[in-house]
Amino acid sequence: MEVRNNLRYSEDHEWVLVENDIATVGISDFAQDAMGDVVFVELPEVGSNLDAGQPFGVVESVKAVSDLLAPLSGEVVEINEELLDTPDSVNSSPYEDAWMIKIKLADDAQVEALMDAEAYRSCIAEQ
Repeated sequence: MEVRNNLRYSEDHEWVLVENDIATVGISDFAQDAMGDVVFVELPEVGSNLDAGQPFGVVESVKAVSDLLAPLSGEVVEINEELLDTPDSVNSSPYEDAWMIKIKLADDAQVEALMDAEAYRSCIAEQ
């Protein structure tokens, strides 16, 4: 399982890359592996306001349908339109091609509450 050192992670297996006040969000390599082959992704509309911990979309795999939970609060400023046509990129490229949304952060302090790579490695080792 690849865990990237430059990212933050939620307990729900979303990864976050923060650049200035914009957070790019996707699901981790661990999560995509556990799900199996992803066949469908539903994402929110640009302009939607998200609250941390609340659902913002859905990922459907051959095994199950899973809610995507917002790791941070803020406004959706961009979605990955290509992912809607190629949901299988979640499996092949979870950290590059399969980013899901970009959020304009409402509260920078929420980023510090997310796990760093070392903490996330410990978290998934226990599962």
